[in-house]
Amino acid sequence: MASLGLEAEQEPLLGDRTTGSREWDILETEDHYKSRWRSIRILYLTMFLSSVGFSIVIMSIWPYLQKIDQTADASFLGWVIASFSLGQMVASPVFGLWSNYRPRKEPLIISLSISVAANCLYAYVHVPASHNKYYMLVARGLVGFGAGNVAVIRSYIAGATSLQERTSSMANTSACQALGFILGPVFQTCFALIGEKGVTWDTIKLQINMYTAPVLLGAFLGVLNIILILILLREHHVDDSGRQCKNVNFEEASTDEVQVPQGNIDQVAVVATNIVFFVILFIFALFETIVTPLTMDMYAWTREQAVLYDGIILAALGVEALIIFMGIKLLSKKIGERAILLGGFIVVWVGFFILLPWGNHFPKIQWEDLHNTSIPNTTFGEIIITLWKSPKEDHNEGPTGCPIGQAWCFYTPMIHLAQFLTSAVLIGIGYPSCNVMSYTLYSKILGPKPQGVYMGWLTASGSAARILGPVFISQVYTSWGPRWAFSLVCGIVMLTIILLGVVYRRLVAFSVRHGRIQE
Repeated sequence: MASLGLEAEQEPLLGDRTTGSREWDILETEDHYKSRWRSIRILYLTMFLSSVGFSIVIMSIWPYLQKIDQTADASFLGWVIASFSLGQMVASPVFGLWSNYRPRKEPLIISLSISVAANCLYAYVHVPASHNKYYMLVARGLVGFGAGNVAVIRSYIAGATSLQERTSSMANTSACQALGFILGPVFQTCFALIGEKGVTWDTIKLQINMYTAPVLLGAFLGVLNIILILILLREHHVDDSGRQCKNVNFEEASTDEVQVPQGNIDQVAVVATNIVFFVILFIFALFETIVTPLTMDMYAWTREQAVLYDGIILAALGVEALIIFMGIKLLSKKIGERAILLGGFIVVWVGFFILLPWGNHFPKIQWEDLHNTSIPNTTFGEIIITLWKSPKEDHNEGPTGCPIGQAWCFYTPMIHLAQFLTSAVLIGIGYPSCNVMSYTLYSKILGPKPQGVYMGWLTASGSAARILGPVFISQVYTSWGPRWAFSLVCGIVMLTIILLGVVYRRLVAFSVRHGRIQE
């Protein structure tokens, strides 16, 4: 990961190369440069581990919840899954505010310690005699609370890079985050070889099995991350040109440091960028949620086939995202961040438009439970359960196709596999482009001032999107079908494109807006 984006890191910022300029002959020393990028790379690792912490247990939560507490139902599963994002949404502004006034090591170490403790709690949720499901709920909520350090990471990287380095650094951060989401389920699959029984350490009542081994690995990596931060992380803050700035986070003052430039932040651009970031996270969260139910309904895949094939598709999208993140760094130098952001949303809109059902072919109907033809009031948790249920029940292969309880199955045309795959590829191009450009622009709009609180709100908006997106799509899709669901998504994306058009000229860097740097 440390090798990502080395092109933008090849040389220190040595100053204004304009002929005859002597004002900024040396912006930073070689030692300062090495220390700055060493610290940034440590935070790349922290971002990677944060995303692994979310995804490493996501496929095993339901069977583990059923094992430890028979009273847990589908609706409670929804709360367990949402608790991570709820915890992150609450913690992000808190850690962001903390990082504005104190050395950023403090919130980082405290947040990582909370995550380590929460992972250990998750490994012991089977021990209490009752209410085990609530212990799991608390454990996942605390892991999410610890993941609120994403706001600190982004604000640190934004403050420790010049405008020239910003896009590359933000793309690297997103690439590390995406890699964590890809590898988390892979780690979970490897630990599945241990089995449900595993081994038990009776002295400390620790069970090491397919459910607890991933979180114990997460706890170990968290401790390693804390040690690296304590040893290697240093406070660095530069202005948009790369000059060191005075800041409360600095451990040592320097006479070479300059004051943080003064000026007002464009609050309209700030609010607009938060909305844009919410929408792009909202859209991708709902897409991830609906992939498995959609493919099972449209193509009559079994649960086993859906988990396998959709897992391959999402993994391929993750690899595609990594490629996009790397390509964006070059493309942004040619056409700029705003154009990429707008273009990304247009690509996403086309992707969801392609998903709209057309034609005269209808999905196979799942003829089961004919005694109940009403549309069920399906909860988010019940939709998610389709990812975990065994492919066989009562030793017979379960029925496949579009459930008769979903009345739209009888009159909504089938979404062809070519449609779905084309849409997935386009969404896989648009999402990473919009993701990295939105908070790259956000960090530039905020300028060299401390960004902790603002990054906290941005992270909180993303967490809220990950909560609301799955709830929205599960309810609309179950009740009204893919035509209504994806039409509404197209409408949301179109409104966001219009918003971007309205505020397009305001989405400029702080220093450009105040005339200190020419765009």
